[in-house]
Amino acid sequence: MKRILVTALALGLWSCGEEASEAPEEEVKAVETNLIAAEAKTIAAGLRDAALAGSGAYTLLESLTTEVGPRLPGTPGDARAIAWTAAKFRALGYDKVWVETFTMPGWVRVSAAAEIVSPYPQKLVITSLGWSVSTPAGGIEAEVAHFATLADLMAADPALVKGRIVFISNRMERFRDGSGYRSAVGARGDGPSEAAKKGALAIVIRSIGTDNHRLAHTGGLTYQDGVPRIAAAALSNPDADILVRQIERGQPVILRLKVLNRDLGTIETANVIGEITGREAAQEVVIIGGHLDSWDLGTGAVDDGAGVVITMAAGAMIGELEEPPRRTIRVVAFGAEEQGLFGARAYLEAHKDEVQNHIIGAESDFGAGRIWAFQPGVAEAALPVMREIWRVLEPLGIEFGDGTGFGGPDLIPLQAAGMAVLGLRQDGTDYFDLHHSADDTLDKVDAKTLDQNVAAYAAFAYLAAEYEGRFNAPKDAEKPLGPDRE
Repeated sequence: MKRILVTALALGLWSCGEEASEAPEEEVKAVETNLIAAEAKTIAAGLRDAALAGSGAYTLLESLTTEVGPRLPGTPGDARAIAWTAAKFRALGYDKVWVETFTMPGWVRVSAAAEIVSPYPQKLVITSLGWSVSTPAGGIEAEVAHFATLADLMAADPALVKGRIVFISNRMERFRDGSGYRSAVGARGDGPSEAAKKGALAIVIRSIGTDNHRLAHTGGLTYQDGVPRIAAAALSNPDADILVRQIERGQPVILRLKVLNRDLGTIETANVIGEITGREAAQEVVIIGGHLDSWDLGTGAVDDGAGVVITMAAGAMIGELEEPPRRTIRVVAFGAEEQGLFGARAYLEAHKDEVQNHIIGAESDFGAGRIWAFQPGVAEAALPVMREIWRVLEPLGIEFGDGTGFGGPDLIPLQAAGMAVLGLRQDGTDYFDLHHSADDTLDKVDAKTLDQNVAAYAAFAYLAAEYEGRFNAPKDAEKPLGPDRE
């Protein structure tokens, strides 16, 4: 890597990509401000192109999914993942590596089964939702109360719900930016408590996913305080269709449901951190990362093993340079994102006195698709320098996005505390085919696409760390924080 970059600098072989496409006059003017040194842009372009030639991210992901596998907090897989990540940071040459432990409630699934008893008996494919309580040991058998949406359930007469098993059948829509998730996920998060308020015995929902495979998608729910806790499960999309079709025949549908889960009490898990120390302003940090934990149905390749290895590889490439950037690059493998941003909140608590030195951040947590948009969440005054950074990424097929940037779920606490963010938006067209399901496995990941992601993260992080200014002021932290991704 060092040899490649030195040769490129000497021969002037790499450009920062500013001539990659014609731009409107105002964009050209923004780039011509030259807020970042030309040499830094050349080095960043070298990182970009070296990553495209082979970043090593896929090899890391193969190791994580093969040697560790699923990583639910409080399980042996979680402990293996923490040890694996710290060891890989060290092997990749990071200057500093450490583990920050924290405690949280623990939960694991045991088993889940469902079948239609009448009018047309059939077994169904289901999985427990995260944090679900169990049914009674013998299970529940009751008539189904069907609602097309969460809103329909909330508006329903309690007499239609009491003593029944609620079924919400809303179907998630597919979009490249994943925007169909927000409108669908309420059935999972809020459905259990809304059903319980009206006297339901349990709830099943259509999986929050866009596939048609006979695999159920899990995900966390939120029990409301003061409301009875009922068992909650998700049906695969084909099985939700079966249930809808039986209901449409106009006869009462009787469902038998048995869900067993286990509360682990208080458990310990961790954030794992690797740093490339800055040469001048080492106390100032550019933070990138992903979340190390995963649900237990697949191997966590796409959600979010990909994000962890993309950012680990990006930081490692910067660490191989002849000279580190001005600021420190900090790569964080956050713990317990899926269960409610426990690692993100623990990180903020551990570093609350250093927030002013967190200059900007970006998290990779939307699968393993190509990055297609660059969406800054910075002060307006910082947009010209963000356009300069984007120009180096533009040859990767990345467009300058509109709207408020969302840095990723684990950066929500830091963004709320005043940190600037960048959204490097991935193509999520098929992300929710795999999300939280047994289909989240290594074979769904393309090595060259991971390289494109690494190229973007390495170039961005390096340039942000080289830039001598700041990207926003604390007043900008009140901007919208993006989609609900817990």
